[in-house]
Amino acid sequence: MASALFKALPDLTQGLDIDWVGGDPGQVQTLLLSGAVQSSAYGALGAAEAQLKGNDIVIFGPKISNHGAWLVRGDSPFQHPRDLKGKRIATLPQTSDTYRQARMAAALHGLDLRKDFEVIHGAPIANLALFNRGDVDAIIAIEPTASRIIGNGAREIANVAAQWKEATGDSAPLFLVGNGGRRDWIEANKPTAKRVADAFLAVNSVIRKDPDLAAKYHKAIGIPDTETTAIKLLPERLARIFVPTWGDAEFANIDRQLTEAVKLGLLTRKPDRPIYTRV
Repeated sequence: MASALFKALPDLTQGLDIDWVGGDPGQVQTLLLSGAVQSSAYGALGAAEAQLKGNDIVIFGPKISNHGAWLVRGDSPFQHPRDLKGKRIATLPQTSDTYRQARMAAALHGLDLRKDFEVIHGAPIANLALFNRGDVDAIIAIEPTASRIIGNGAREIANVAAQWKEATGDSAPLFLVGNGGRRDWIEANKPTAKRVADAFLAVNSVIRKDPDLAAKYHKAIGIPDTETTAIKLLPERLARIFVPTWGDAEFANIDRQLTEAVKLGLLTRKPDRPIYTRV
């Protein structure tokens, strides 16, 4: 999604010639670990897990904050995630930072996504099909899929960022993913890494200042003209998640995520080296 809007605003991308490689959340991280790509979306928990396994991944710029939403059908009796205990929920792969943060936020509220629910992991489009067919009772969806589902009459009963804020008191946006890369590549290619980070900052800042751009470029993120209700939701639901700064506030939020993840047993420990950097 971030890359789609990035491509839709070429005047802000400093002439970067990027070879975009598609893939579901989690897949692109595997490509980075294998050396097939130089940068991919990475979040705090994903980068920490990579470092603890010997892969020195570092986040060198921002992309988006968390936008995971717990959704149920409009006529569903469920009002809160705890009402879904024992029910089937579709969500992204276990290797995605969206799932990692959903699991952490749920754990902060005493819910275990692995034990309390029957979780089905899949790509956003596959999960959407399961939800639309009624094969699952709920879906933890990301944008723009979440807006499309709500536009078709679903209800949001919780969102991961709000769960985090309620449990921790941290009022800063819950940082989801940024531009991740291997530390050795970043250090050897700092000018390029800086251009990439600065370009994303520029695109994010423009979208935050003019939220209507999110609706204007709805086709770029996969929403057809016919889904008018979903398009109307985008300026509020989508624009707010783009991170326009990269500094102490984001670093503090990332550090807090690692602290909470260790407390909850989702990480064995914090990595020895920082998982973020300025370039």
